[in-house]
Amino acid sequence: MNIAILIITLTFLLAFYLGVLARKGQKMEMEQWAVANRNFGSIIMFVLMAGEIFTTYVFLGGTGGAYRMGGPIIYIFNALCFIIPYWILPPIWRYAKKHKLITQSDFFAKKYDSKALGLLVALVGVVSMIPYIVLQLKGLKIIVSETSYGMISPNLAVWIGMIAVTIFVSVSGIHGSAWTAILKDILLLGVILFLGIYLPYHYFGGIKPMFETLDATKPGFLLIPESGYSMSWYISTCLIFGLGQYMWPQVFGASLSSRTESALRKNAAILPIYQIVLVFILFIGFTALLQIPNLQGTDTDLALFKIVKATFEPWFVGVIGAAGLLTALVPCSMLLLTASTLLANNIYKVVKPNITETQLSRLTRIFVPIVALVALYFTFYGGNTIIALLIMAYSFVLQLFPAVFFSLWKKNPVTKSGAFAGIIIGVITVAYVTITDATMGTLFPQFPQFIKDLDIGIVAITVNTLVTLLVSAITGTAKVKTDNTENTVFEEHVVKQVSSK
Repeated sequence: MNIAILIITLTFLLAFYLGVLARKGQKMEMEQWAVANRNFGSIIMFVLMAGEIFTTYVFLGGTGGAYRMGGPIIYIFNALCFIIPYWILPPIWRYAKKHKLITQSDFFAKKYDSKALGLLVALVGVVSMIPYIVLQLKGLKIIVSETSYGMISPNLAVWIGMIAVTIFVSVSGIHGSAWTAILKDILLLGVILFLGIYLPYHYFGGIKPMFETLDATKPGFLLIPESGYSMSWYISTCLIFGLGQYMWPQVFGASLSSRTESALRKNAAILPIYQIVLVFILFIGFTALLQIPNLQGTDTDLALFKIVKATFEPWFVGVIGAAGLLTALVPCSMLLLTASTLLANNIYKVVKPNITETQLSRLTRIFVPIVALVALYFTFYGGNTIIALLIMAYSFVLQLFPAVFFSLWKKNPVTKSGAFAGIIIGVITVAYVTITDATMGTLFPQFPQFIKDLDIGIVAITVNTLVTLLVSAITGTAKVKTDNTENTVFEEHVVKQVSSK
């Protein structure tokens, strides 16, 4: 057996063992299975939330983006992704804990006193997560194929990986995701830090000489251009990612598993440290560009493995493949858990409200392999259109932000009709611009260049917000359940934080 295959296999078995072992000592009732009875501390929250952010998209796409884009790739260093959750997650957590809410859809349904709105949010969430799961599985195919030197069938690897994830998610719930996330973070950090330092020194004698060589070879490559990936594109992209990151149902749901609101704030404060890893990912991409030029199209996502296989022995390629394997399996586990919970708790239960808690818990676990099979189908037969679907899915979940944001105000200006209408029109706008390949430039060809370079997601979120407020103004004062004793609103949280200082 190839040594790389052996290392990948052993890592996979260890991850599976940890995922199943995580159940030990836990009585897996619904709240325990889905949000760990809200008992995760700062360290577990750190690795769990990092597991949702640092996926195959970063592992492969980060180096590929550095290879392909140059300077504009700095959009992945997005402080908004951590500033926004610092302020909004604690009041959300308090409200969810008081009312024993376990999903994002539960939050919407309770806040706006509308089962219909909760159902809509659940549908948007499930539809959005399927392409995200598929992206992880497609990344898994690439990782296994490259690191096994073609000796392991990518399709077989995907089947085995999904079966394993389905088993430990069904058995251990969010505990399995958290335990495997710890293993993933340790391995990923070690691999990326080593590669990011070693490769520039190996080929150029240091990081500074690497940048000097890159600037001499491709002048202007590290600058943000005046058009295309311009400054307005950069700012709007950071804004879209910052607002949308914690609207993903699995990330929103993971935050509800925290033991305290303090753990959430600490997590938001220290998680940017993890982004130091991204610096070294860029170093890998830049080194690959200079040493293995002329990769085109989707082949740029192979930049990491191309440079690694050209530099190291098979055993170390196996270690890197093992880290990559976990960047696919850990996010998949949370996506499967969240999708199945939404299907059972927020869709099926709306149709069959008399279902017992025991039946609901059993049904949730039944949905896990069903969601897995749907994702496998699109992985094998969905074609390359899944990337377009993922882009659309990210913009879909972004449409949930206005209703969440306004719900945290002391006097919410949004009614349930306004929230419903805003989300619907936002989703329709996203679908239209995605299907038609519209850009700000094609929609507004006479506008200045800085407007034409804006991320198209700006259109959808703007239309959503305007419709939300307009319909709310027409339908009257928001009748949202609030309780001043809960201290759940956004303004009170801000005052509390400022006064504590």
